[in-house]
Amino acid sequence: MGFLQDPPQLPHPYRSDRTLLALLDRALPAARRAALDVDLDALGDYAQTAWQRTCSSVRRKPVLTQWDAWGQRVDRIELTPAWQEGAAMTTRHAVLAAGHGDSAHGRLEEFARVYLYHVASEFYTCPLAMTDGATTAIKASGNRELIERALPHFLSRDASTFWLSGQWMTENTGGSDVGGTETIARRGADGQWRLHGRKWFSSAVVGEAALALARPEGAEAGTAALALFYVETMEGGRRKPGLVIDRLKDKLGTHELPTAEIHLDGLPAWPLGELAHGVRQVAPMLNVTRTWNAICAIASMARAISMARDYASRRQAFGRPLIEQPLHAQTLADMQAEFEGAFALAFEVAHLLGRVERGAAAPHEAALLRLLTPLAKLWTGKLAVKLCSEALECFGGAGYIEDTGLPQLLRDAQVYAIWEGTTNVLSLDSLRALAGDTFAALRTGIHAWSGDADDSAALGAIQATLDAATAYLDGHASNRESLEAGARGLAFTLARCASAALLARQASWSSRHGDPRPAAALQRFVGHGLNRMVAPDARNTALLLG
Repeated sequence: MGFLQDPPQLPHPYRSDRTLLALLDRALPAARRAALDVDLDALGDYAQTAWQRTCSSVRRKPVLTQWDAWGQRVDRIELTPAWQEGAAMTTRHAVLAAGHGDSAHGRLEEFARVYLYHVASEFYTCPLAMTDGATTAIKASGNRELIERALPHFLSRDASTFWLSGQWMTENTGGSDVGGTETIARRGADGQWRLHGRKWFSSAVVGEAALALARPEGAEAGTAALALFYVETMEGGRRKPGLVIDRLKDKLGTHELPTAEIHLDGLPAWPLGELAHGVRQVAPMLNVTRTWNAICAIASMARAISMARDYASRRQAFGRPLIEQPLHAQTLADMQAEFEGAFALAFEVAHLLGRVERGAAAPHEAALLRLLTPLAKLWTGKLAVKLCSEALECFGGAGYIEDTGLPQLLRDAQVYAIWEGTTNVLSLDSLRALAGDTFAALRTGIHAWSGDADDSAALGAIQATLDAATAYLDGHASNRESLEAGARGLAFTLARCASAALLARQASWSSRHGDPRPAAALQRFVGHGLNRMVAPDARNTALLLG
């Protein structure tokens, strides 16, 4: 038989991830670090098993059966094995519960679990993110009845009592502008609210609960009149008749995730709080779900780079392994440096979230969280597509072949830039977050992170970029349209600047512990440039679009 190429093997996603190991060693007290190790090691084991299953079986999609053999409406969804295992994995390893304990480190520990579980979960992490967000919103509402009813299920450590929660906001009219919501909430003579309407994207329709926006009957038009409601979807072992699944979406990626179009036809509902300002009540969810998005994006990057590096050690070309070919090695190193910058920012947001929620944050850190969350989400979302695409190219033609399991990485990566706010929506959100003293909070944070770093070139580049951003904001302050037109470049610039400072912190710590590699990542990342700002030209834009 002729030549057969050895396929790439997945190194243990936890034991081989020096970036994650170094972060946890630096950020966590020794006792918590040791306790976390058991779950992370087990999740790494599961990831390897899941990859082997991917490579040895035909890929499946969820299947919706709307009617049984006797004409009964059942709306039953058959799930993939990874999804059937989801509740057990989540509860056994405290994937959700870890983030809702009393420690300021809880969110960091939660998202370390998410990072290792995500790719193997086949996007079961999507409804987990929705459930985490729902938990946060219900806590913030102060609604004791719902807190006592829902949270023991959402945060359960027992698979038999665990519930998933959906987030039903999007309707036919589109995404971020929910003011056109047509779902109506009607209150019956028995005092029970019921929802009537259509939801266009329901990514957790297999869950037992959901939060949904609706307009109370008789309320005025517009976003402010919308209310946020809690619903439960199951009645015993059957889906409630007030929830009808029209069809499952046929998507570019995330094929294993059953995203549905649904009708609400009198589904019982309970308001979280006042019967207005529902979008404001959704706000506590955003920091949570956007952090999930960022962590899942870097998890996809980590998987893509890990596979490309392993393959480069196995694939021979022109008499030596790819990893010894100078240009290929340069490409892999560039990818690694960009990934490590994104990793540093995403996990700093996760840690900040926990500190702010537990009242352990410094005075400037709440404003910093408000800014860094959309920055991390928008930048990691775009970078995931770029790095997963580059990784597939590292495999040549094999990266384009479906049954290698590799093309799924790129298809799935495209969703990160879309979920929980597109790049432009989040760029404008970041611009709003810069109001007041937030830029000063960013400077304070960057100074704290990089204060003891010894890479003077990197520190100079960070400072110069911050100064350029200040000048840019001041120069366009009187022209809101011009400021908005340049918001994307400003957002990428601030994200990269913060990431460089965070890399400097890790590099300084690691150098003291005998590891020079993070300093190399910092040097290369800064060498790629931090400033992505482009002066908007309204006339040029009009000509190109005219």
